[in-house]
Amino acid sequence: MPALRSTSLRAVLTGVLAALVLGGPGLVPSAGAGAGPRTADVYVSPSGMDAADGTAGRPVRTLTRARDLARDKAAHYGSARYSGDITVHLAAGTYRTAGPLVLDGRDSGPAGHRIVWQGAGAESTLISGGRRVEGWRPVAGRPGLWSAPASQGLTDTRQLYVDGVRAQRARGEVPTGLSVTATGYTATTDALARWRRPSDAEFVYTGGEALWNVERDGLGQWTEPRCRVASARGTAITMVQPCWDNSNKRVEFPDRPGRTVSMVGPGRLTNGGRPSYVENAYELLDQPGEWYLDRSAHTVYYLPRAGEDLSRADVEAAAAEKLVDGRGTRAAPLHDIAFQGVQFAYATWLTPSGPEGFSEIQAGYTLTGPKGWATQGLCGFVEGGTCPFASWTKMPGNVSFAYGQRIGISDCVFAHLGAAGLDLGAGTTDSAVRGSVFTDISGNGLEVGGVDGQPVARGVEVADNHLYGLPREYHGGVGILDGYTQHTTIAHNQLDHLGYSAISLGWGGWPDKIGSPATPNPSHDNVVRDNLIFDYMQLLDDGGGVYTQGLTGTSMDDGELVTGNVIHGQWGLGKSVYTDNGCTYETVRGNVLYGAAYANVGSRHTDYRDGLGNNDPTLIEGNWWEEGAGDSTNKGLVTRGNHIMAGSADVPPEVVARAGIEPAYRGVLDRRVGAVSVPEAPARVGVSTGGRDGLYVTFNPSFVDGGSPVTGYTAYALRADGTEAGRAEVDAGEFGRTGVMRVGQLTAADGPLLVVVTARNAYGESARSLASAPVAPVAASVLPGAPTGAKLRVSARAVTVAWTPPAAVGDAEVVGYRVTVSDGRVVSVAGRDVLVTRASGKGVFRVVGGLTPGTSYSVTVAAVTAAGVGPAVAVTGTTPFG
Repeated sequence: MPALRSTSLRAVLTGVLAALVLGGPGLVPSAGAGAGPRTADVYVSPSGMDAADGTAGRPVRTLTRARDLARDKAAHYGSARYSGDITVHLAAGTYRTAGPLVLDGRDSGPAGHRIVWQGAGAESTLISGGRRVEGWRPVAGRPGLWSAPASQGLTDTRQLYVDGVRAQRARGEVPTGLSVTATGYTATTDALARWRRPSDAEFVYTGGEALWNVERDGLGQWTEPRCRVASARGTAITMVQPCWDNSNKRVEFPDRPGRTVSMVGPGRLTNGGRPSYVENAYELLDQPGEWYLDRSAHTVYYLPRAGEDLSRADVEAAAAEKLVDGRGTRAAPLHDIAFQGVQFAYATWLTPSGPEGFSEIQAGYTLTGPKGWATQGLCGFVEGGTCPFASWTKMPGNVSFAYGQRIGISDCVFAHLGAAGLDLGAGTTDSAVRGSVFTDISGNGLEVGGVDGQPVARGVEVADNHLYGLPREYHGGVGILDGYTQHTTIAHNQLDHLGYSAISLGWGGWPDKIGSPATPNPSHDNVVRDNLIFDYMQLLDDGGGVYTQGLTGTSMDDGELVTGNVIHGQWGLGKSVYTDNGCTYETVRGNVLYGAAYANVGSRHTDYRDGLGNNDPTLIEGNWWEEGAGDSTNKGLVTRGNHIMAGSADVPPEVVARAGIEPAYRGVLDRRVGAVSVPEAPARVGVSTGGRDGLYVTFNPSFVDGGSPVTGYTAYALRADGTEAGRAEVDAGEFGRTGVMRVGQLTAADGPLLVVVTARNAYGESARSLASAPVAPVAASVLPGAPTGAKLRVSARAVTVAWTPPAAVGDAEVVGYRVTVSDGRVVSVAGRDVLVTRASGKGVFRVVGGLTPGTSYSVTVAAVTAAGVGPAVAVTGTTPFG
């Protein structure tokens, strides 16, 4: 089974990282090592025997047997005159488990020492919940398709991996028209009912801002709920319960139509309830890298990617739902343990495949239970509502700890996982996660604390980790999720290539939507500092690099601090630092923020804790940004001392250098998981006319590059019969700059065309995306209107030009703007924010640098479509003397 590609540097640094991490803040230092002749170490090897005594010469085989030996030694630590930590040495190899390694208070470090689960390096020691799938044979009558018997004990899974590369559950368009009913849908044909196993099929509702002809589905722009089909008979499609009701009957205020009592998103699935696509059916196997498990026939089907040889490949089906389950209690916490130099992989999560489905609220939290839609977390707002408010069901971690004290995770890898990667849950205190990698995880990367009224997590440090290429399945997940916690520090991490927000903190602020104060909570003294965040929100919208909401302390002194972070390269509609509903006592200081959609820091919210009409106390100070808002004191929202940046040269180099992973841990950036493969397919393809002979195409890029950077994209325009009418290629860097590409040399005779897009890297071309809606190339002649609300925000040598997109766009979509400066410069403005802000009516801003202090400037802004350049709006301003 492949783990990580080894490097000589990694082998050398394993011991160094152990010393740095396990002796760091929040963990008991090693005491008495070497002070006596006796050690309590336990040795484990995949080739060992559980009947052995666990000494170096006679290792045991399983983790549970090693746990029991370490537990016994901890219980007799003093009487046996052991010295130092108890180290469980995990030799190189794979430790397969059908269930979790369960740890409780008895597995704690004794007498001021620790129990250290020490691997031979995360590239070598693997704790796996997988089952190998072997015996592959070609499927008769289906060229390219292969099948194999399901592994012994494998009854269900949601994930399959080929040489460490995640395969895509077979997916495609819904094969029929649908109209919503109380229990599901009425279809226009019986196509779904004629599938082999219609009750395996899962409908997926991808959120996101409505863009061009891509409709917004889901339960908010930030969500991607999923519900399985219960049955399909003729044209009647019944969906599983309670997922269907929890996604369509969310209780609303009687006097506020459309406003749910949860105050988070709509009360029912949008876009008429029509799913974005359907997943998990034999009939959908049509793209390389897709697979399907026929549970009734105990058969796995897979369509190999180019270069994959199933006679040699290691094919793993994720089977176990937990790998480590630390179960401390209030009375008997689990304490003073550490995991070092281990990879955790090949675990699944089966709840979304069952009746509960995945009725998402936000950040992987879901509504559950038969009456979840009516009562769950609605404390005080409905009769019988459960408390506290917003205490919805958190996504579990494949590795999890509750009531843990001084838990240390270092030099580890969390990958190929089907839920959240690591959950440091209720009652976790004085613990640290350092120098580790989180990638290829279905949902949230790392979770800290909760929101359900259980004891808060306190004194947790998350530092010098690399989180990237996630979430892979539940795309509303985030890199780091922090609930109600105290003295949490999230520092010097790198988070990149993420489907939604990077770091999400806080909860319970939504009541301000109805003029009520945010839900009281115990959070305070949390810090997010010196992180490097880029290429985030690559699929969904309404989030941020750092997203936070709800009460964050009791004053500005113990409120939340976001400082020293470098955040750039946002793709979706959002903000660099998003202070959302009820965010109170937030300080945003000394960050470098650029490349966001419509704000670097926001938003303003009224403080409803009294009737004074003030804003939630917030300080935005000393940041380098493009937004350019001037100093002001706006009823408690204080903005001062920020710097307009026209480029990286405007930022002190030491500020940029300080952000991200510290030098001692930068080896984590060299780690890559699994074999190099083609990228994941792009998503959410939108099309607009590009004139009589072309189409403009936009899409969400691939945030999973297969271990080799994406170099470009290809768009294919397809006729109704599937034949190709034209194609175009674009360099990845160019597409990142423009957010749009053009397929030309088309004709009206081609009729309405579907567009699919692929991504490519050095390894090859991805599978094709799901298709766009059909659009015909037609001449565009009606120019867009003029932008509105233009203004200049000035500094001595640069100005921020801000405007609102035109309400009327003519007969084509806006693909850019032309900014003309009175000094003769013409600036072409392009990018994804140009597209998403037009549909949403949000503002756009750009910085023009290289200006002269004390000079008056005039700037005009005009929208550009396939019809041409529309009328301009003008604004003037004078730069101050510096």
